[in-house]
Amino acid sequence: MATIQWFPGHMNAARKKAAETMEITDLVIEVLDARLPAASSNPMVEEIRSQRQRPCLKVLNKSDLADPEVTKAWLQYFNSQPGVTAVALSCKNPAEVARIPALCREQVPHRVGPGKPVRMLLMGIPNVGKSTLMNGLLRKRVAKVGDEPAVTKQQQRLYLNKTMVLTDMPGLMWPKIAYDSDGFMLAASHAIGVNALIEEEVAAFLGDLLIKRYPERLEARYKIPVEGMDGIALIEAIARRRGFKVRGGEPDIEKGAHTFIQDYRSGALGRISLETPESRQAMLASAKAEAEKAAQEASGKEDVPVL
Repeated sequence: MATIQWFPGHMNAARKKAAETMEITDLVIEVLDARLPAASSNPMVEEIRSQRQRPCLKVLNKSDLADPEVTKAWLQYFNSQPGVTAVALSCKNPAEVARIPALCREQVPHRVGPGKPVRMLLMGIPNVGKSTLMNGLLRKRVAKVGDEPAVTKQQQRLYLNKTMVLTDMPGLMWPKIAYDSDGFMLAASHAIGVNALIEEEVAAFLGDLLIKRYPERLEARYKIPVEGMDGIALIEAIARRRGFKVRGGEPDIEKGAHTFIQDYRSGALGRISLETPESRQAMLASAKAEAEKAAQEASGKEDVPVL
């Protein structure tokens, strides 16, 4: 499978603007996808806020689509970090969004009184629900919302009330996605532009993952046994089950892949999380070991004398 990278030109300018805005920010609100909280966390956000030592409220959005037990583990993981408070919710639920202002105030107790509004910077990757959250906080539609990445392209500054001001940044990716699995999880969850991915490869990756973690959900949805299958076989079976065919009667893999990804995104497969704190640590450890091995092999080649 090819690696997935996506960094549209307007994001570089937005990145520089975010660093400038951080100077006059009291608190960062980072919106994450609850199904993949670590993979959907932009490392640039952590870098910029750490430089200015700003606290962070991590909002695990789309929690209604994520595995609730896994979400509990992620909340415990994030809440154990210094300067971080985490909350899981659905930005489409007004009652849940209404909890955000009080959580923000708790993070910056020194910002009270006349002339000291809480200055918040709203950040996150594309299509993670930032605009929906902002509209919910303001209780009116002020930001364009769309089911496509990179809808917001300009920074906006808005007052929630006399004591709270919110700056909304465009969705930001980072220049290079370090781990292939992150790229595929982000693509499956609709955070990557369609021009940067091959849908059949994304579906195959997602199939491999869900066969291991949620086989019963797949069998319930598609009425097919998945034991012994890999992701590609699953997509083919879905196409056959749904009667998707190309000329000649062969299964239409492209249509099967699209259907499978849409079922995951919409929640038709049930509440699913693509990563856990434990799986994340295991992936990072494996990637580190592979990098060290590659470095050792490269070093060994350099030591071989040229005859």
